[in-house]
Amino acid sequence: MHKNLVIVESPAKAKTIEKFLGDGYFVTSSMGHVRDLEKKDFGIDIEKKYHPKYIITPDKKKVVTELRKLSKDAEMVWLASDEDREGEAIAWHLKEVLKLKPENTKRIVFHEITKDAILNAVENPRSIDENLVNAQQARRVLDRIVGFEVSPVLWKKVKPSLSAGRVQSVAVRLIVEREREIINFKSESSFRVNGYFLVEDKDGKQTELKSELSKRFDKREEAFAFLEKCKSANFSVADVVKRPGKRSPAKPFTTSTLQQEASRKLGFSVSQTMAVAQRLYESGKITYMRTDSVNLSGLAINTSKQKIQELHGDKYVKIRNYKTKTKGAQEAHEAIRPTYMDNETVDGSGQEKRLYDLIWKRTIASQMADAELEKTTVTISISNTSEKFVATGEVLIFDGFLRVYIESTDDDNGSNGSGDVIIPPVKINDSLEMSSAVATQRFSQRPPRFTEASLVKRLEELGIGRPSTYAPTITTIQNRNYVVKEDRPGVERSYDVLTLRKQNISEKTKTEITGAEKSKLFPTDVGMVVNDFLIDNFQQIMDYNFTAKVEKEFDDIAEGKKIWNEMIDAFYQPFHENVEDALKNSERSKGERILGIDPKTEKEVSVKIGRFGPVAQLGQASTDGEGEKPQFASLRTGQHLETITLEEALELFKLPRELGEYENKKVTVAIGRFGPYVRHDNKFVSLGKEDDPFSVKLDRAIELIEAKREKDRKAVIKVFEEEPDLRVLNGRWGPYISFKKKNYKIPKKTNAEELTLEDCMNIINNAPEPKSKRGRKK
Repeated sequence: MHKNLVIVESPAKAKTIEKFLGDGYFVTSSMGHVRDLEKKDFGIDIEKKYHPKYIITPDKKKVVTELRKLSKDAEMVWLASDEDREGEAIAWHLKEVLKLKPENTKRIVFHEITKDAILNAVENPRSIDENLVNAQQARRVLDRIVGFEVSPVLWKKVKPSLSAGRVQSVAVRLIVEREREIINFKSESSFRVNGYFLVEDKDGKQTELKSELSKRFDKREEAFAFLEKCKSANFSVADVVKRPGKRSPAKPFTTSTLQQEASRKLGFSVSQTMAVAQRLYESGKITYMRTDSVNLSGLAINTSKQKIQELHGDKYVKIRNYKTKTKGAQEAHEAIRPTYMDNETVDGSGQEKRLYDLIWKRTIASQMADAELEKTTVTISISNTSEKFVATGEVLIFDGFLRVYIESTDDDNGSNGSGDVIIPPVKINDSLEMSSAVATQRFSQRPPRFTEASLVKRLEELGIGRPSTYAPTITTIQNRNYVVKEDRPGVERSYDVLTLRKQNISEKTKTEITGAEKSKLFPTDVGMVVNDFLIDNFQQIMDYNFTAKVEKEFDDIAEGKKIWNEMIDAFYQPFHENVEDALKNSERSKGERILGIDPKTEKEVSVKIGRFGPVAQLGQASTDGEGEKPQFASLRTGQHLETITLEEALELFKLPRELGEYENKKVTVAIGRFGPYVRHDNKFVSLGKEDDPFSVKLDRAIELIEAKREKDRKAVIKVFEEEPDLRVLNGRWGPYISFKKKNYKIPKKTNAEELTLEDCMNIINNAPEPKSKRGRKK
């Protein structure tokens, strides 16, 4: 029996806390939430003021049984879940499920797992904050209402197995709208002119001064005419302006800014960042990682100051007290920072070390001096035209915080922007000699697609979601296949370059790759069709302002300013009428679009959402079910229902293609549900990513067939003549037994190559019953 039972969310956290509390305390974990809304019958009693119907989740029944036993034996139960709404709700659910009495229950919170923080929390317990719990319940109930009421409308009107969500649908809308901006974008070209001048210093050494013309030319002829003028022009320095500048460090990390920087600097996905940060927090290395506060504690500021003095000296210190401006910043009281500023590095996985390094540097830099710069602007006049060349330079006088950390932006991909661009010494009225001028054709940039990080930033700017919701929202929209994150190759584009050198103008056409994408979010056709249907029929939940207003109402509930079920009721009544109306009156939507008529067959060609995604259709199904059936072909990656042309769609029907024969059997290529493949002797081989099914040749297909055979040969460890259906194979997760279309695990420490037929049959006969794969009923 333990006098004190402490319950936290995770085993890792339990292990860290137990070190600090010592004898008399037993720390265990609830493994997250132990209860959730019932899956069947909505899980909410609408008639009884939206009363939630909670059940212990099946995977937590064993945990709850163990916790009940431990809590009965303990004199005092300490509920030590996280300090945000979700953590408060976990504490409340535990109190309800374990039937804990107020006199034997204490709630403690802390935002860092250090000895001082834990002992301080134990000395200052509080009761469960019902307002925070109600805010979490309101979010859960509202999300269940939206999901359960809108999803069946999508099943009936668009496609089975779809889902909607209050925040996820708005996130998809952002990505769809950006995609349409890109589709409708028309790139315009102009000519940018750079002038290069030779400047002589005191020692007679010549330096090149690079400048840019203050005007851009729309047409090649205009750029050419300007270069002609430069042949006979005189150039002189019209103005030299030097002004001091400074750069200040970025604020300490919030959840959102950590997700953005980890994406830009480390290439982490948003969910990956949160998982790694969670491990760092639970092992006591950083403060709580779900926060929208930029505040640092006095202790953190003082220890940062000492560390900066120790590493860089007094002149690099500048203490700053950052204040949080975010409305309803209730998730925590401090920014994300190392728990011990003395520790420049930590033990752990490579990912943990890299993320910790980022957090440590950002925190230290926030308390360091500004970087001091000198910015120089030189204006160069041209004797025979009013346009001017402008040269700009920036010299770092004092590095300050840049010695430790430079914040990235979405554009610079982690470049630090602190390199010196030195302007050679020139003064007003100096004559300059032009060495060359180059007019380069440039193109206007289309809007950028969202990365996970830039989507988080946009959601935060709009007030949609809170620190705990960004990662799950972005994961959900990808899991639902409304959005895909992928790389896409760019396309080759030609551009003109005109060069004036030694009184001669030369012309060249060069090529560049444009539009290459890396880890960007693209809406799928299903995502676009669902988005359009929801906007047409559920304007309220798709409205950015409404979604942000709801977040504000949750904050009001958390502060005790609003009653949660009254807020739900005000939403539900008009929303439910909207759902009923959509079921009765809305049109079915498959994003269908008629492209035209196939000139060969004179059949209609259209595109729409099919059972397995977007498809092109050739011909129409007859109403009586008789006659010729239409042909279908899957759209290719990068093709969209709303942009594909008739010619592109007709190309799709050229598959399957017959490539020839191999070993006296036909070889064909086609696109199936799982992508392009080669078929030979009734066996299927996937094409590589670099292979185009419309142009792949027979020799490449044979190469793929042989490679697959070789792989299959290596996969077979053992076969038995007396039982041809039984094989010992090498799979992705190691050796296993295949017998009559079923697979069986080989026990660890068993040598697969030494198995006899009898050994294999024993493993098969003693194998546990497979878990049911049947999903819950919708």
